[in-house]
Amino acid sequence: MSSYQPLSRAEISYLVAHDFPDGSIVNLGIGMPTQVADFLPKDREILLHSENGILGMGRAAVGDEVDWDLINASRTPVTLLAGASISEHTVSFAMMRGGHLDYSVLGGFQVAANGDLANWITSAPDAIAAIGGAMDLAIGARNVIVMMEHVAKDQSPKLLQSCTYPLTGAGVVNQVYTDLAILDVTPSGFVVRAIVEGLTLEALQQKTGAPIGASAKLSTIRRDTQGNPYYG
Repeated sequence: MSSYQPLSRAEISYLVAHDFPDGSIVNLGIGMPTQVADFLPKDREILLHSENGILGMGRAAVGDEVDWDLINASRTPVTLLAGASISEHTVSFAMMRGGHLDYSVLGGFQVAANGDLANWITSAPDAIAAIGGAMDLAIGARNVIVMMEHVAKDQSPKLLQSCTYPLTGAGVVNQVYTDLAILDVTPSGFVVRAIVEGLTLEALQQKTGAPIGASAKLSTIRRDTQGNPYYG
């Protein structure tokens, strides 16, 4: 039986943050994706967009930096970078819908092998469906990254041949970053780009509800001397 240490949410965020090319314009969605802002490499210029009207968002605010008028999609206080701008919703959504985002990073409940995404929920049983801005982000960005645990709390797969939950977007996902692996969504289905050290592809397949293939350049996700994850 393989021995491995799954990635924490912070470690998943670190990997995503370090995979953006210099000059990328990125939206960070509700939940785990907002942590990505805290791990962006200092030697690259990454412009962060938040659907509530921020362009040039920085890391999470601490101490005296906290201003509750400046929050991210998860309602966490954030900082602004020099030159940041604030807009109202119509302008912010025009950025999303107009194809101006290089990457949209979203959480997910399910991702299908063809790139279908299910990631919206409403907690009240009698509430009106609340798909919100996730639909615009899933359709409007040039690349869609989903961050999530590989399996649900009941150990059922979250990567499936087809989604069983209502869809946010059809065929929109390009990459999935989980606590066990990084997978690309290709015309032939899920292809594993990197896998945590100590976990085999066979064991990963048992936790995945669709066939997976291995990249020709399959990498192992390890931790450096500072405890930060890396691969490649």
